[in-house]
Parts: sequence; structure tokens; C-alpha cells
Amino acid sequence: MNIARTEIFASLGNETRLRCLNLAAKYEEVCVCEVVDALKISQPSASKALKVLKSAGIVTDRRDANWVYYRLDESMPEWVATIMAAVLGEFSRSGAYAADERRFERSRIREQEVC
Repeated sequence: MNIARTEIFASLGNETRLRCLNLAAKYEEVCVCEVVDALKISQPSASKALKVLKSAGIVTDRRDANWVYYRLDESMPEWVATIMAAVLGEFSRSGAYAADERRFERSRIREQEVC
């Protein structure tokens, strides 16, 4: 996989993208609608942030009817995986990211109850 170094670092230069990355890394797979609920952002903002991360080769997606699901791209080069491990390790020290995770988990429980 050919990944531009500048694109990797540029994609990490935005708080919304970092928050999306945290959820995509923490959970096996996240739907855009779940990200919207957890981060309290608009659907276009969530989609744009995830699209930038995908373009950088950090996450990958799959489509299921009208829904798009994102996860960390396991085929990223080792040097990118090393950077991601360091970045993701820092998230555990931030209360804001923990709050995002709590909202995400509550949102998932509600959706399972509805289904």
C-alpha cells in the first residue's frame, strides 16, 4: 500500500478526525450514525472526517445498504501502525475521549434494544 506521509500527518491534525479515529480503533466497527450520536456532530461532519481518514489509509469502510461502517485498516504499513498505536495510547489519557466512548456505548445499547 502506497501511503503519502504528509496525508497521514495532515489527517491527524483535526480534533474531529481524532475523535472519529478513537471510536474506529476502540470498537470493531462504527457506523456513521453512531459516530454522530457519540460525538454530537452533524452527519456531514462525521462523514467528511471519516472520509479523510480513509483517504489517508488509516481506516477502511464497507457499505451495507444505506449504512457505511468504518474500522481501522489492518493493511496499513508497519510505520503507520506504530504511529497509530502511539496516538491511540494518548487517547486513554483524555477525559473527552472517554466521554465519547460512553456516549457511543449508550447509543449502541439503545439501537440493540430497538432492533
